[in-house]
Amino acid sequence: MKKIAFWGLLIVFLPAMVFAQEKVEAPVWNVGDKWVFDREGPMEVIGCDAKWYSVRFSEGIFPKDASGVAIFERSTLHIKYLVEKDKREDYRAFRKKILNFPLTPGKKWKGEFQRNEVAPLGGVGIAQYQETFRSLGWEEVKVRAGKFKAFKVEYKFVRTFGMMASSGENKAWYWYSPEVKNLVKCKYEKGYSEYPAERGNWELVSYELKK
Repeated sequence: MKKIAFWGLLIVFLPAMVFAQEKVEAPVWNVGDKWVFDREGPMEVIGCDAKWYSVRFSEGIFPKDASGVAIFERSTLHIKYLVEKDKREDYRAFRKKILNFPLTPGKKWKGEFQRNEVAPLGGVGIAQYQETFRSLGWEEVKVRAGKFKAFKVEYKFVRTFGMMASSGENKAWYWYSPEVKNLVKCKYEKGYSEYPAERGNWELVSYELKK
């Protein structure tokens, strides 16, 4: 009887255990794949080769009010370049490594960049950004496009300016769905700000994946 009870419990919990420990590899995007978000986006794959994806974007994971074409690395989905007047320019801004495949529960990684900004006391100087990312594991999320099992990623950054103390930690959370092959939701902590503008939460409204 005890053996029967044990195997019964194992059958019930095994799928959840396997899913919780699953490693997620980078998705395969195809030309024509498109994701539409309620506040940020859309994103559409317009080209691909053995190493890169070309993606037309509007805001989303990029700096506010930015739009154009970005080049993603296929193996990791790091954002490597922005296309400016048919020329690739290194992407040096927020969330270059927001996705860092393969994803596993508990995985941590870092990023950093610097850029010229208006100093708090006037003038222009170099602002330093230190980013940290952490995979928190699986969650089920419901957005306008549907209900999905998604990997939750915690994102933090700290901004310093020259010898001045940190301006404080900013935090946000992103959810990646293997079914959708992209992020499906973003939530910003209250008070989150990317100089010089604040950001608003967003979620996936619709998507289309080409075979």
